[in-house]
Amino acid sequence: MYRLQRVISLLTDFGLKDPYVGVMKGVIYSINPYAIVVDITHDVPKFNIDVASTILLVSYKYFPKGTIHVCVVDPGVGTSRKAILVKTRNYFFIGPDNGCLYKAIVDDGIIEVYDISDSPYSLKNKSYTFHGRDLFSPVAAYLSLGIPPEKLGTPYEGELIKPSTVGIEILDSCVKGYIVYIDGFGNLMTNIESRYVREIGIDYGKFIKVFVGGNEFKCLYEKSFGYVEKGNFISYINSWGYLEIGVNQGSAAEKLRAHVGEEVKVCLD
Repeated sequence: MYRLQRVISLLTDFGLKDPYVGVMKGVIYSINPYAIVVDITHDVPKFNIDVASTILLVSYKYFPKGTIHVCVVDPGVGTSRKAILVKTRNYFFIGPDNGCLYKAIVDDGIIEVYDISDSPYSLKNKSYTFHGRDLFSPVAAYLSLGIPPEKLGTPYEGELIKPSTVGIEILDSCVKGYIVYIDGFGNLMTNIESRYVREIGIDYGKFIKVFVGGNEFKCLYEKSFGYVEKGNFISYINSWGYLEIGVNQGSAAEKLRAHVGEEVKVCLD
């Protein structure tokens, strides 16, 4: 007998010390034992919606079309915040309407948005504090079985919440944005796309001025780390297509004491 199978991705700030992620998977497999569940990461900094939105943005498109992306970074769980299911051109996204889905759904193109806060497909006796288990996981599982979105929720016409770091500003020969992610190496990923770097005339081999959290320094803009000596700053377009500030075999975050959400301005030297 044919069974509809879809990949379900999970992105949370739960970590792996507690049983939360395992229980979410248990709920999904109890409803659809043929689902394929993939962990993007569960190490989003606690409550950090901006980081979650960036990780989802740079990750979602590498999954098969039709994948159901579940993002649970939800400091407002149990309050009046809405839970949503979004159908985009190629994917489905499920999570709280707090900004964590916003960048990815806009990037892929929003088709329909549904309010699943009171979905009839949630678990019975839904808790106020674990919607990952009681709401998002079962809705994703039933969606993976072919239950249409309009049965899982109701049309949502409200304005979707944006993460705080959305948007950049062009200022003559400078572009201003934000640090949106710091990886395990201490590299500072900004929300400045490569096209904006080109727009202000920055090209490989040139030096740029960088302003981050009260720090000002010159930095070579090149393809990769090996163009500067060990311990030196380097700016480059990362594998996701965004401007990043790093240190060859070192941590830019430590050197600059930088943090997510901090403003970054780069200028042609």
